[in-house]
Amino acid sequence: MQNPPIFLVLKITVMAGKFTHNIPRHVAIIMDGNGRWAKHRHLTRTQGHAEGIKRVEEIVAAAQKMGVHVLTLFTFSTENWQRPKSEVSVLMNMLSKVLREKAKTLKKNNVRFRMIGREDTVPPAVLATLKMAVEETRANTGMIVNLAFNYGGRQEIMDAVQAIVSAVGTGALRKEDINEATFSRFLYTKDLPDPDLLIRTSGEKRISNFLLWQLSYAELYFTDKFWPDFTVGEFESAVMDYQKRERRYGDLGDE
Repeated sequence: MQNPPIFLVLKITVMAGKFTHNIPRHVAIIMDGNGRWAKHRHLTRTQGHAEGIKRVEEIVAAAQKMGVHVLTLFTFSTENWQRPKSEVSVLMNMLSKVLREKAKTLKKNNVRFRMIGREDTVPPAVLATLKMAVEETRANTGMIVNLAFNYGGRQEIMDAVQAIVSAVGTGALRKEDINEATFSRFLYTKDLPDPDLLIRTSGEKRISNFLLWQLSYAELYFTDKFWPDFTVGEFESAVMDYQKRERRYGDLGDE
């Protein structure tokens, strides 16, 4: 076999070098646009969601290879229950099917599966599948895939407030000890780092009740690409854009 052209070797080396430092530890993604992607192609919304699932698998693999520690995917919000029952049913069935099929693969690849969100209104069969995937991968030590499912940022904050009030009432927590760090320990993400980078697809430029507390200092990246068109190359572009930014956290930086 002939050796590859030198320009190709150099290109591969340069691309690999871009992801050896300053990798966002936690990337959060609002995967938006499945329905509009399908509509533009005269396909059903179900076909759009099916194509979107393929992108999830690809982005999970790319993020793990890149060295991302936590990948949080906004999969289903508390507001999404308002969608037509037929579409919600399809989404529930697709999620359950994918998790049943991929749980062992996640375990084999040392990926730990997590879920954040309210469990009380999740259909029992779907909740059982989610918990199965969590248990199947609990001992893994690699990248965490954190599914935001039946999730709402305001609801998360309200749940934290109620838990803190209860803790103060029982004497487990003193009122004067409540600060930002204390509050964070009562959130669904209590043992995870805050996101460094938020990506939203489909051209919308808002965070839509997603990780309202945790995104305070995250870098935001918006793309017009619908989620089914968000390739590994697009993901790499988002990370490279993040690497160019100076994160000041309120400081003056190099000014």
